Amino acid sequence: MRKEQQHRLRRKGIYLLPNLLTTIALFFGFYALVSATRGHFDHSAISIFIAMVFDGLDGRVARMTNTASAFGAEYDSLSDLVTFGIAPSVLAYNWGLDSLGNIGWLVAFMYTAATALRLARFNTQLAHTSKRYFQGLPCPAAAAVVASLIWILTTDIFTFPSTQILSIIVAVIVAGLAILMISQVPFYSFKEFNMRNRIPFVMMLLVIMVCVAIALDPSVVLFVAFFSYALSGIILFFIKRRKKSVSTRFIKKHGK
Repeated sequence: MRKEQQHRLRRKGIYLLPNLLTTIALFFGFYALVSATRGHFDHSAISIFIAMVFDGLDGRVARMTNTASAFGAEYDSLSDLVTFGIAPSVLAYNWGLDSLGNIGWLVAFMYTAATALRLARFNTQLAHTSKRYFQGLPCPAAAAVVASLIWILTTDIFTFPSTQILSIIVAVIVAGLAILMISQVPFYSFKEFNMRNRIPFVMMLLVIMVCVAIALDPSVVLFVAFFSYALSGIILFFIKRRKKSVSTRFIKKHGK
């Protein structure tokens, strides 16, 4: 009887380490929100990237330490909604989408709603989806595109003749990312990449070069990297669609 009571108490508790990492990610997501509302757009963007690091660690740590739980999965999703859904949309809105009036806040809301839908679909289809590909653009990657774009625009690297036109461009990108998140477009998940496997020496040099590039100009390099990842899914989608179309025509022409 005593053992059963102890077992019930253990089941009511939560695992500290992975949920602590999720809480840290949520903290930086909330800080990104506060910074965006105060006009510190670069701080907000950097906070989103820091949150991405901890968000990537919590799941890996949970699997490595065998501390994965249903509570942790739900908590992680709620944290992701704040950090990669609400924070980037508020950042984009406060930076310049507010100048577009109703269109601006509707685009920001569209992004937040798409993140929520993306997370809900991911949680419900987790057992039936391919481990090699994500269905739709992952919300951390979408948030990284928004954060790095606003970060670039706050550094005055580029000059534009009209801030209104620039706001429209950002609105189109944010709306496009929202559509990609809830789309059926496949994106490579990198889950099959094993850190324990041996890699060619050239790959190690490439990793070092990427780190140096990020250190020299983090906003531009991160934007190019994550924007390229967003485009890669679209390219992969059309390649798969073309292959399927060719295969269908071949079957119709030659039969089974």
